[in-house]
Amino acid sequence: MMTKVHPNSAVPSPELPRLATSCYGADSSAAGRKESAAVLTVWRKSLLFSCNGFTVFDAEGNLAFRVDVYGSGTPEDLVLMDAAGKPLLTVRRKKLSLGEKWLIYGGEDAVNPIYVVKRHVALLRSKATAAIARVAQCRGGGPGYEVEGSYSRRSCTVYDEGRLVAAEVRPKEAVGGVAFGGDVFRLVVHSDLNACLAMGILITLDQMFR
Repeated sequence: MMTKVHPNSAVPSPELPRLATSCYGADSSAAGRKESAAVLTVWRKSLLFSCNGFTVFDAEGNLAFRVDVYGSGTPEDLVLMDAAGKPLLTVRRKKLSLGEKWLIYGGEDAVNPIYVVKRHVALLRSKATAAIARVAQCRGGGPGYEVEGSYSRRSCTVYDEGRLVAAEVRPKEAVGGVAFGGDVFRLVVHSDLNACLAMGILITLDQMFR
């Protein structure tokens, strides 16, 4: 019998518009006030038959985000959608680049990237596994966010430039003694980071360390 991940998977959450309408970084609605973190349950599986991808639920068990990948092999683009299927951002690996880099675009626009994600190599002697920078910062600015820890173990943290925790990937706790395994885990998004961008970072990490 399959362990139930979350109920109400077909009902959009009324809180979703605040979380997902913009993928451009910090959530301006959280400026100047403290809010509790948004806890999302990530299921590394598409709800569509014969598709790969992600299905993401909010704390109430409502469908928040989805990624549907048709066919086998590594897709060129991964499109993050809301519960209704509206494209929010696109993740694509940068071709012919030194090192491993991924680009994040707004919506389905694959022309003007808004973020670049670069995988760190062990020779750099850094705790970081990946760095995320706004494209406008890439020529001279430091990374907008940095990831430390092990995504493959579902235990990593996204830090902002001030070394404050912006998001966390953590294992999903067992329910009734039944463990979920590595395909179901939590994404904890703190109030200063947009949940849409946090999902874009997670999708990129999944491609880097799958």
